[in-house]
Amino acid sequence: MKLRDLCLSAVLLTGASAYATVITYVGSLNGSNESPSNASPGTGTALVTYNTDTQMMEVQVLFSDLTTPNTAAHIHCCTAVPFVGTAGVATITPTFTGFPSGVRFGTYDHTFNLTEAGSYNPAFVTAQGGLANAEAALLAGLAGGTTYLNIHTTQNQGGEIRSFLVVVPEPATLGFVGLALAGLLAFGRSRRLSA
Repeated sequence: MKLRDLCLSAVLLTGASAYATVITYVGSLNGSNESPSNASPGTGTALVTYNTDTQMMEVQVLFSDLTTPNTAAHIHCCTAVPFVGTAGVATITPTFTGFPSGVRFGTYDHTFNLTEAGSYNPAFVTAQGGLANAEAALLAGLAGGTTYLNIHTTQNQGGEIRSFLVVVPEPATLGFVGLALAGLLAFGRSRRLSA
């Protein structure tokens, strides 16, 4: 092996270890995913990414066709059984910071610092026994399929559309999901402009 190749390999290996792990979760929101289910025509897509190095969680949501204006949106954690049931609100209440309010469709993109109390429902932090435990419980719920994103409306105060968040298994799928979400966000913006 030439010295140039050895140096290049060392740089690549060093650079690879410096990158954080980003874990991506996705969900398809609809009324049939609610508990109890409903016949809402509303739909949505959620993309939640967590950076293990910075402890930042980005939440991106696109939603449309709600029956009435929305009143709240947040992440619930943790159900007793994966992918079924209900749980209390884990993230800030009554709704995500900056989430569009009083609308039937919209887009959302916000990053939360999971080391800060302002990212959580205070009752969730208390129930978990502190901030570090709340972060650990939320991350375990995401990994275990016991966490869901919910959008509430005036007609469906208990929740109109929701989805459990599931991990994206491989980088190729992540690229596809990112491309699909980008297309949906662009569609949402063009729809908002034409309304």
